[in-house]
Amino acid sequence: MSSATRPLNRRDPLVIDTHDLGRRAGAMRELRTSTEAPEGIGSDVIGVPTGSPIRLDLKLESVVEGVLVTGTAEVEVAGQCGRCLEPMEQQLEIDIQELYLYPDAEPDDTEASRMEGELLDLEPLVRDEVVLELPFMPLCRPDCAGLCPDCGANLNADPEHTHESAVDPRWGELAGWRADGEPGRS
Repeated sequence: MSSATRPLNRRDPLVIDTHDLGRRAGAMRELRTSTEAPEGIGSDVIGVPTGSPIRLDLKLESVVEGVLVTGTAEVEVAGQCGRCLEPMEQQLEIDIQELYLYPDAEPDDTEASRMEGELLDLEPLVRDEVVLELPFMPLCRPDCAGLCPDCGANLNADPEHTHESAVDPRWGELAGWRADGEPGRS
């Protein structure tokens, strides 16, 4: 991850100033905050609604190479059930861990996040971690029955929903025979 994609603004709630940590390895600070979700976290099926709260409970720890950020993010995701297509909401708690390298740290082969001066940008980290935790097939509930394949009725609303079994016309003549070999309906 790289925070070089947008200019950092100290007033942005997802931009953290680490001045108070200095560059003293072992210096630590806890951060509990809530902010509004930026636009575009998620997919077409499920995502974090723009402006909904993201609650962060983080620990920022100064290490030799930079600042290690660990903690959790709590978000509410909204979308559409993958079986019955009804609207759904779900609460997610996501573990976060990222090392932000100091600007003058030795470059390495990893795509580690870099600080911009004393500022670090949490938005790419939160965005990536939330998207990775989103369910591939969101469900309104684990036992969702989905839709009737014949008529599209919601089977959660009508669990007793049935249709006359259609007989393949190629086998229609056999429907008139009983299992005992006598003509008539079985």
